[in-house]
Amino acid sequence: MLRYLVTLQVADRKGLVEQIAHAVSRHGGNWLDSELRHIDGIFAAILLLEVPASNWDILAENLECIEGLSMTYAKTNKNSHQIKHLSFSLVAYDRPGLVHDISNKISALGINIEHFSTRYESASHTGVPLFRANFDLGIKNPEQEDLLSSALYAIGDDVVLDKVTT
Repeated sequence: MLRYLVTLQVADRKGLVEQIAHAVSRHGGNWLDSELRHIDGIFAAILLLEVPASNWDILAENLECIEGLSMTYAKTNKNSHQIKHLSFSLVAYDRPGLVHDISNKISALGINIEHFSTRYESASHTGVPLFRANFDLGIKNPEQEDLLSSALYAIGDDVVLDKVTT
């Protein structure tokens, strides 16, 4: 069995997930992990699939035959490094450059971003534009965790950061 990270984009319509899942199943694949989103009329998916080596080419061909779908993929290996996983929720007043500021602070500490999800919304009572981010990090060194909160709070006085326990 080989592992592939697959990204898909296609104009959103009913039945896409079932169509993709059917192709994976029909070719002996195992759907291990995924993120599926509908953004501005586009269906976007990131899938981690495990597929028998002899079936990968035909599965890839079947997925590429879905009308309008564009696909990229890469063979992966299971990561066996010892990493502590942390999850955070951050809220701040929306402004240009926030994702850059956050990712820069995290990267400067040598921390890996494993998942990053953002959204724009208006505060319920004031209408002030808010930026929300939820992210999961992989930390190899315990000292990194101690420095992380300080680094993220340094982005601005409006930053609210919560460590999420799962």
